[in-house]
Formats: sequence, C-alpha cells, structure tokens
Amino acid sequence: MDIVAVKQRFGIIGNSENMDRALEVALRVAPTDLSVLVTGESGVGKEFFPQVIHAYSSRKHNKYIAVNCGAIPEGTIDSELFGHEKGSFTGATEARKGYFEEADGGTIFLDEVAELPHSTQVRLLRVLQTGEFIRVGSSKTQKTNVRVVAATNVNLQAAIQDGRFREDLYYRLNTVPIYVPALRERKGDIYILFRKFASDVAIQYRMPPITLDADARTMLENYYWRGNIRQLKNVAEQISAIEESRVITADVLRNYLPDDGSQTSMPVVMGGHQQEPQGNFERELLYKMLFDMRSEMSDIKQMLHDILAGRPVNKEQSERIAGLLQASNILPTTTVTHNTADTGSYEIAEEETEQPKEMTKAEVQRNAIIKALRKHNGRRKEAAKELFISERTLYRKIKELGINEY
Repeated sequence: MDIVAVKQRFGIIGNSENMDRALEVALRVAPTDLSVLVTGESGVGKEFFPQVIHAYSSRKHNKYIAVNCGAIPEGTIDSELFGHEKGSFTGATEARKGYFEEADGGTIFLDEVAELPHSTQVRLLRVLQTGEFIRVGSSKTQKTNVRVVAATNVNLQAAIQDGRFREDLYYRLNTVPIYVPALRERKGDIYILFRKFASDVAIQYRMPPITLDADARTMLENYYWRGNIRQLKNVAEQISAIEESRVITADVLRNYLPDDGSQTSMPVVMGGHQQEPQGNFERELLYKMLFDMRSEMSDIKQMLHDILAGRPVNKEQSERIAGLLQASNILPTTTVTHNTADTGSYEIAEEETEQPKEMTKAEVQRNAIIKALRKHNGRRKEAAKELFISERTLYRKIKELGINEY
C-alpha cells in the first residue's frame, strides 16, 4: 500500500519514520477484524488511524461511528452505546438504537476509552467476547458484528493498577497496538505542520501568512511540545491573529511558548481525566473573536466602499452592513435605507438609543457559545472547533453557564 497516497487521502502531514511505521501497522491490520488500541499523548492525531483502518477494510461501505467516551455523561453512556427501551428511565419516551446496533457490519471508534465507567466496561467486554449486548431496560440479548478501534492518552497499565480500568478489557482491546509518536519525536515535521496551520489561517481570514526567520524556526523545532500537534496549531493561530508583522522572530515566538515546555495551555492528564487550566477557554475565545472581527471589518469596508462608489447594493447586503455595524459597536443602532430616486444609492442612519451596556466575561462566553451552536445547528463537535476549544470544555461551559436553548 502506498503510504504517500494514504497521507494525501487523509490529510496526514509529515515524513517521520515513526509515523510511517504506525500507518503501515494500520494498513496491515485493516483487512482483519482484530481489535486495535491506538495510544499516544493528547494532540498527536490518534483519530486518523481508525479512519484509515475502516477505509481499507472490508467494512468500508458500512457505517463508521466515532464516539468520544469522555464527552458523554456517565448516566447516559450505556444508552448511547447499547440503546434503550421505551420507559427504561425518565425521559425515555421511545425505544432507541445504540451505536453498536447502528454500526452493525461497520466500525466503532471509541476515543478516550479510559473514561468509560466500570459498568460500561463490563458491557463492552461482553460485546468484544461474544458480539452480544442488551439494551438498557431490556432482557433481550441482541447480536452485532462490529469492529472496535479504541484510543487513549492514558497509561492503561497504570489505570489497571489503580483499579480504574479492567485488565481483561485491556487485553481484548489491545489485540493490535498502534503507538502514535509525539510531535517531539517527529522533529523534521514540526516546521512543515506549522506552515500548513499558518497557511490555513491566512486563507480562511484573508490575511498574509506568517513566516519564521532562521532563529525562530530553530526554536520551534527544538521546543518540547507537550500539547503536540494541537498545541502547535494553537500557537500558529495565536501568532497569526495577534502579531502585525508577518515575519516572526525568535523573540516574538518565545512569548507564545511556555518556558522549557514545562507548562502548556493544552489539556493535561490528572488521575486519568483530562483537565484544562483555568483561563484557557477565555483565551481561546479571545482569539476566535479577533479572527471574526478581522473578517467582519473587511466585509464592512468592502460594502461601504461599494455604497460610496455608487455601485448597486442589494437588500441582503444592506441588512448585513447594518448587522455588522451594530455587532461591532461601530454605531449604536444602524439603519440602511434605500433611496428610491436612485436604485444604486443607500443611506446609513443612526437611531437614538441607549449605549450598549458593558458585558461581563460570562455573558461574552455565553453569547459566543450560543452563536457557534446555532451556526452548526447544535452540533457540539463542530461548535467546539469553531471556538478553538475541546468538546469536553464546551460541554462543561454549557453546564456552567446554564445554556439550555440555542
């Protein structure tokens, strides 16, 4: 199998031997039905490997379902995985299929598998051993033919010693182990990945891409990168949004790298659970707002230029100008009206109203989350990406801020 073709298909960047070796194992095990356990630090890109395994297996035409075990509340995880019967618990107004039933004949990817509660681990072990499961609230045994690929950044041997993970389940999942190397083990790929992330930001927000001078590149490649690819992407986006100069020196880059790599803004593993330092969400949200403001200001300038030049502007564009001006607090309340004497002429008028009140940090966070959720029709995974935060952080903030409707 051509490794280069696989990389191109899945957008995997880099030429390190360790990464190529991991991909070779994935391709060799793909035609089988053996369970696979993908291990590696947080942020290394473990999620690509179950996709590769599914795509090159005989199950490729059937369903592939990815489940983030750490993002599902403990009280509902069994129902999500194995389904439930009507009336089995409060709110179960109808019977529902679980992921193992939906993915019959296909592949299930269990991300953060170490986060599964003990009761769910027992159910999962039974599926792996016999292919059988029972819906919550039912006594009927059902069969499923599902290939399981699991991933974790937790040391499962240590979790077994601590009694947090079943040893028999570990051996069932770990039939074929795949280790994904940390970014510091792929030193030659660091600069390539940085350029890719900087280029993506430049294209998305219509700005010149940042570049590194020789000293900055050396610093980048020698940094420890505890947060791996996720941290590298975070740094590239921060610099792109904040720095005016498009050529980044080592002195500038140093401001975005925690000393000696001993601290990081990325999630850390504590007691087998990922936690994010306080303030990380607020910082990520600020970068997102800066990106949006840059994009919106560019739109405002272009539309106003068209109006002043006497070019025709349709109703949708005029309403967008008003909305952007109000959202950016450029004008307190703005009305764009059409001059009937000239089909290409519009006027912008201000209405007397109260000045907008200063919003609290919680209100800013709440509004940004609701906006992202509405944009993606309530899909939290896409909303989290929109906000540059993890899905786990988004779930926690939704609960903290009491966001029930969006």
